[in-house]
Amino acid sequence: MKARGKKRQLVGTVISNKMDKSVVVQVERLVKHKLYLKYIRRRTKFAAHDENGSCGVGDNVLIAESKPISRSKRWRVSRIVEKAV
Repeated sequence: MKARGKKRQLVGTVISNKMDKSVVVQVERLVKHKLYLKYIRRRTKFAAHDENGSCGVGDNVLIAESKPISRSKRWRVSRIVEKAV
């Protein structure tokens, strides 16, 4: 069982903000290949809740795990780490 109060936090890039109060965040991670021992980039998309609608495409954001908000949203935007140019 997970410890109470420890929410997972990830940093990713906003790739879509077309929805109302929602953004799609792409998180990249490096995984080592079992046979070739080479690092491979893996990407995962998360739907995150953006209450103020302040995130733009290309922004780096910190998202935190939360209780289910809708069918696909289980993450909230905690803060904007870096705004897109």
